[in-house]
Amino acid sequence: MRYSLFGESHGPAIGIVLQNVPSGLDMNMDFIRAEMARRAPGKSPLATARNEKDEVHILSGVFEGKTCGTPLCGVIENTDTRSRDYAATRWLARPGHADFTAHLRYGGFEDYRGGGHFSGRLTAPLVFAGAVAKLALQKKGIEVLARIRRIADIEDAPLDLARPDAEALRAAGKKALPVIDDERGEAMQKAVLEARAEGDSVGGLIECFALGVPAGLGSPDFDENIETAIARHVFAVPAVKGLAFGAGFGFASMRGSEANDAFVPGHALSTRTNNNGGINGGISNGMPVAFTVVIKPTPSIGREQNTVDMRTNEAATLVINGRHDPCILSRAVPVIEAACALALTEVPGVLS
Repeated sequence: MRYSLFGESHGPAIGIVLQNVPSGLDMNMDFIRAEMARRAPGKSPLATARNEKDEVHILSGVFEGKTCGTPLCGVIENTDTRSRDYAATRWLARPGHADFTAHLRYGGFEDYRGGGHFSGRLTAPLVFAGAVAKLALQKKGIEVLARIRRIADIEDAPLDLARPDAEALRAAGKKALPVIDDERGEAMQKAVLEARAEGDSVGGLIECFALGVPAGLGSPDFDENIETAIARHVFAVPAVKGLAFGAGFGFASMRGSEANDAFVPGHALSTRTNNNGGINGGISNGMPVAFTVVIKPTPSIGREQNTVDMRTNEAATLVINGRHDPCILSRAVPVIEAACALALTEVPGVLS
C-alpha cells in the first residue's frame, strides 16, 4: 500500500489517500476507532490539551463495509485549533522544528500555524492507514505490536527479542502509557510531569515487533528490502531520529560469537537469539521482526530560546506558547505500529 498525506495542522481537515488496498477487506470500524483513540490528544496530563475526536470520514474506496480495491481516501476534521498561539512567532525559526527548512523549501508560503504540514497532527491519518494495513496483515496471521521501552533514562521491563511476550504487548497497547511494567511506567510519568513543570520536554525509545512474518520474504534490493521499507516509513514520522534493528547499536560492543544468532532445529527452523531483528540480507528469517526507534524530546517547550528572525536575519528570543506534549511517546506508539504495518504491505509476498 502506498499513501499520500494532505492537510495542515490548523487547516479545515487532514487526510490520506491509500492506494493498492486489497479489495474485499472488511473495514472493521470499531477496530479503526480504537486505533485512532490510542493516538488522539486531550486525554492525559502527559499530552497536549488540544481535544480532537479524530473521527475518520471515508470518502472513497469502501462500499457496503468492504474495500473496493480503488484508492481509499479518509478525512479527519480539525475542530480545536488556536491559530492565534502562533501569530507572534510567525517569522521566528523555532529550534528543533521544520520552520526554517520549510521556509526555504516553500519560499515563505508555508502554513506556519502549528507546524502546518510538518506537524505531528498529520500522524492521525497515518494511524488510520496503518489500521487498514493491520486489518490486511491480520488475514495473513501477522500482528504488529509496540511499547514504550524508555522515557528519559527510565527503562521498561526487558523483552526477549526472539520470543517476546505477545500478551504483555497487547495489554500494554491498551494502557494510557503503553509499558509492560506499571511501576516503571509511574516513574516515567513522574519524569514527564517534572519536565513539564520546568517548561521542558523528554524523549525516549519505542520498541516494535511484527509477529508471524513468514521466512523468505523480501530481497536485498532497495525496493523490496524489508529493512529499507520499514526505515522509509518510520523516518517519515515526525520526531523519529534513529532506528535500529534487533540488537542495533549494541552490536558495536559485541563479538561475533555473541552477535550471531545460532540456529536450532525444529518444525520451522529458528534461532536461539534474535540480535538481527528477524531479517538477514533484507529478507525475513521467520523470527519476529524487531526494531527500536528514537523519539526526540518535543521541540515545543516553555523555556526561552535563542533564535533568528527569518525576515531580518537578526538575533531574537522565543518563548513558545500554546498546547504541546511534554512527551509524545505514549501517542507515538500506535504511529510507529502504523508505519511498520504499512511498510510490510509493500513487501512482495506479504499480502499475496
